[in-house]
Amino acid sequence: MRDDSIFSGVQLDAILDALPDPAFVLTRSGRYIAIFGGADVRYYHRSDSLIGQRIHDVLEKPKADWFVNEIAVALAEGGLHVVEYDLASSDVKGLDTNGPTETLRFEGRVQPLQFPVQGEDAVLWVASNITARSELECKLRTLSEVDPLSGLLNRRKLMHVLAEHYETFVRYGTPTSVLIFDIDHFKRVNDEHGHLCGDKVISATADVCRRELRATDAPARLGGDEFVVLMPHTSWDHAEPIAERLRARIAEALCALGEIGCQSTISGGLSEIAAGDTSGEDVLKRADDALYQAKRQGRNRIIRS
Repeated sequence: MRDDSIFSGVQLDAILDALPDPAFVLTRSGRYIAIFGGADVRYYHRSDSLIGQRIHDVLEKPKADWFVNEIAVALAEGGLHVVEYDLASSDVKGLDTNGPTETLRFEGRVQPLQFPVQGEDAVLWVASNITARSELECKLRTLSEVDPLSGLLNRRKLMHVLAEHYETFVRYGTPTSVLIFDIDHFKRVNDEHGHLCGDKVISATADVCRRELRATDAPARLGGDEFVVLMPHTSWDHAEPIAERLRARIAEALCALGEIGCQSTISGGLSEIAAGDTSGEDVLKRADDALYQAKRQGRNRIIRS
């Protein structure tokens, strides 16, 4: 408990205004009753003019509906309700330029008040700008999931996604095909032209994967010159023409690099998650075995297993 007697009314107002994050007193219907803090326009728009208005007067309907719903959830729960949300300039009606213009990410801490305000249930909504934290989390997630050279999924993320598709197959029988391939004569590229040229070959191959594969497919760089493509909701009968098109397009792209890629094609193995598999690694192993059959049969081909 604090002793209010040690502060004057003016001092209490100054303390509330000094809060780093804005705190809104909002009624169940979405009326702004009072606003404290959040005066730093680097992180927050000035909110003084909101008092007396309703959320639907200030925000576009979809966003306003969301806020009113979260107020209702907090009141129903009766305790602290924490949410995260984005707020863009396009969400706000008649926004002036006094404040940030980019889309902001917020954490809202919504606490029901124990007394009615102007005849309505009400909450205290504290909005913390977490944009920088969210961007950092996104960057860290990218670093942990994406191969830096190719820009495709890395091995760690690949195995996670493969495990998810295996579980979906076990539960619902949803097919997933797996293509694993590597670049023919890649060692020769590195030996004769250097590793920087080898990197160009890897990047060009990844570019073709992004361009030619479907949005639902998950291409990854397994390591070195080895790639994997997960094709969910796809049996190998439907996956085979996709794999063959990818083989042809990669050969064209590598040939376009000139001398460093003119002898480079891909060899691949294609398989599908099967009823007897005990994990996603089983299908990966079958596809890998088929890849080596493709190598033995002369390269520049896709073998199904």
